[in-house]
Amino acid sequence: MTDRRGLKPYDVEVAVAAGRDETWEAVTQPAVLHQWFGWDYDGLDAEIRQIFVDQAALLAPERMGWADGSYLEVSGDDERSTVRVIRDGAGPAGPDRYDAIEEGWRAFLIQLRFLFERRPVGRRRTLYLTGETTGRQALALAEGAEWQRFGPRVAWTVDGAGLLVVVAGRLPLDDRDAGRMEVTVSTYGLDDVAFESLREEWTKRWAPAAERAEVITAADAAPDN
Repeated sequence: MTDRRGLKPYDVEVAVAAGRDETWEAVTQPAVLHQWFGWDYDGLDAEIRQIFVDQAALLAPERMGWADGSYLEVSGDDERSTVRVIRDGAGPAGPDRYDAIEEGWRAFLIQLRFLFERRPVGRRRTLYLTGETTGRQALALAEGAEWQRFGPRVAWTVDGAGLLVVVAGRLPLDDRDAGRMEVTVSTYGLDDVAFESLREEWTKRWAPAAERAEVITAADAAPDN
């Protein structure tokens, strides 16, 4: 059993433009999870199955839970719904303490909301950028974009090409110090030529902005954290 004494509690939720049944399918069916969860690397299939099939337990209608005491629930009606992820814990709470799982849910639920709001056509493919930089430099990647914040460490925008860009930092994005940053660019329906062109474009943006810069796609292993 997971020791919950030191775990940070969190409560993350988003409203999505889809009914309760469609949203529940999106958080339980691997084919739909691929359209929003995480970012592409060579182990994503196994990760989705492990989290949402092998380790998840159905606790109630439209609620699943995990061994650390966290759970995901979907509520709403036939038109709109809310996805909420909660973990109770006895550890220190508040925005000053970084928790990788909490911030991961913030980033991923933004991607789920985008999927339902924009209804993009085609298979999702991502660019996952990692490196050491400041929040200011990471947010400058999408020039002229209007960024929305989701807590102090996560921000998102839709760039001029219609791509969802989510920035997540180990440090708050307003911090002047450099820290690990993760940028996920979600594309839909691109063929191999267009996707490779986009990868080259974002690599040119990212390389001078971050130390130890990497760009990960579906063929690559997960980067070292």
